[in-house]
Formats: sequence, C-alpha cells, structure tokens
Amino acid sequence: MAFLFSPGQRVVAAGLSAALAAGWPSRVGHETWSPPPPPSRLYVERTGPAVEQVTTYEKEGRTAEAALIRKIATRPVASWFADSDTARVDRVVRAARGYIPVLVLYFIPHRDCASHSAGGARTATAYDAWIQAVAAALTGRRAIVILEPDAVAQSLQGCLTSAQRAERYRLLTRAVAKLAANPALTVYLDGGNPAWITDTATMAKALRKAGVARADGFSLNVANFETTASNIRYGTRLSDRLGGAHFVIDTSRNGNGPARRSSGDRHWCNPPGRALGNVPTLRTGQDRVDAYLWIKRPGESDGACGRGAPAAGRWWPEYALELASG
Repeated sequence: MAFLFSPGQRVVAAGLSAALAAGWPSRVGHETWSPPPPPSRLYVERTGPAVEQVTTYEKEGRTAEAALIRKIATRPVASWFADSDTARVDRVVRAARGYIPVLVLYFIPHRDCASHSAGGARTATAYDAWIQAVAAALTGRRAIVILEPDAVAQSLQGCLTSAQRAERYRLLTRAVAKLAANPALTVYLDGGNPAWITDTATMAKALRKAGVARADGFSLNVANFETTASNIRYGTRLSDRLGGAHFVIDTSRNGNGPARRSSGDRHWCNPPGRALGNVPTLRTGQDRVDAYLWIKRPGESDGACGRGAPAAGRWWPEYALELASG
C-alpha cells in the first residue's frame, strides 16, 4: 500500500499503520528493512501538569476531581517544542525509554500569524539551524513527529506576504527532508482541519509545495474539535489527491465535536462544552488513518481568550476538568 509516490518511485509494500502497530515506521522512498521490533506502545509522561494536578487533588481529598484528571494523566500526550531549547528533545526521548513519543515541532517564523501563539524563529536561517539541532538530537531515536501545526493552512489565509509564503514552503520542505533522512522517525506535515481549508485540491497543492511527498503523510485537527468521522472523511479526500497518503488525527478534545461558530475566536479558543475524544491508539481500524493521537495536550489553554483563560500552552485545571467530565 503506497503513501505518496510518483511514477517510477519504489513503493513500500506494507502500510504505515501496520508498521506502526509493529512498533517501527517505514517510509516510501526508503528500502524496506527489519530492525528488532521495539514496543509498540505510545509514551505516557511520568511527570507534567496533569500528573501534578492529580497529586494535588488527592492531597486535598478531592478524589472525584483527581479521578477526572487521571483520564488525562494516564494517556500518552504529545511533547511540544516551541522555543529555542532543543536540549529538551534529548531529555524527552530518553525519558520515553523504548516507548514511542509524539513530538510537535512548532517554531516556524511568523508562527500563528501574530495570534495567541505568535512567535517562532526570527529568521529562516535560525529555523534551519533549529531543525538541524532537533534532527541531530533524534538521530537513531524512534518518534512520531508532527511538523508545524497550522503552518500550511495559514499560508493560504493571506496573513503572509508572497515572499513569506514562499519562504515557509522552502523551510518546511527542507525540514521534512532533514527529518525524513532518519528512518526511525515517522513524520506528518500538518494539514489543518476539515472546517478550515475545505477545498482539498487547494490544501493538497500547498502540502506538495511544503514537501509532503517526503513525509509519511499529514496530520489533521491539531488543537481543534472537529469530529473523528469528519476528519476521516476530509482526510480520505485529501489523501486521494496525494496518492493515498496516510494521516493521523488529533482526538484530544473532539469528543463532543466543535462548538457552534460565533463571533471572534470562541468556537476554537477554549470553547466550553467540549470533551475528550478517542483515546490515543496506533490501531484505528481505518486503512489510511495511522493513529488517533492527543497532540494538543488536554487542559492546556488555547490562549487568553475569555473566561479567565491563561496564555496559550498554560495548564488550566478548570478547563481540564470540563474536558474530562464532558
């Protein structure tokens, strides 16, 4: 089963879902190979805000709240890398100890188009150096890598100049190539969500410009709330335009689907009434869906956008409780 290929390109016979289920990824364009099969389980953090929150609630005798947060603390969630600290990459993969960590690289210049998660590398040169450092830290290490959530979708929004958009595609293409050179990594270039760039032809064209042909596929629904079924439908249509590309879906907070659209950003920025979605797994039962992953860390804020929400990425126990009880 091919992922992405062009005429004459060698196609790996087995699909990525089968490879991941066996605990080791493969990629089109690489020769097949047979290393010793490691464990297939995703990495669950032993520390972190959710784990600490469970401990706090238990010490306070708030057993019901502790039980709710434990639904998050005991599941594998992604580790995000959104600043210049690349030394943490090594610490995370070492802590995984043979399990499979999910890593999100989120440092593209002009990140988030100056919205709640604005930031990223200051220059293209700085970003290339950052990717090089991350790739070096991952040499020979197994991991699932989600590359630059929103970066491709936002390139189609008009918030970048034509020069910035062209630069972004070049940076992503180089990043994919650098990461894909490590056959122990499984790399997904982010493709937005079903309610964003609804024209799959437009999104497929942009993903190609950003180097998706060298990746293992694309990711959908990162930090969003669209249903799993909606993502499968959209992802399959997008996959059809990309030669059968495989994809992964962020199910961390889509248990109740999306909030009703309203003015401003309230439908995507910490909307109330949401719930945890499908638990993370490498066995989805869907031919092209390699995994359901909790990429956005449940309980961490989308941004300071009302209801007393903290800044993007900050742990917010009240919202975590909402999601776990939804």
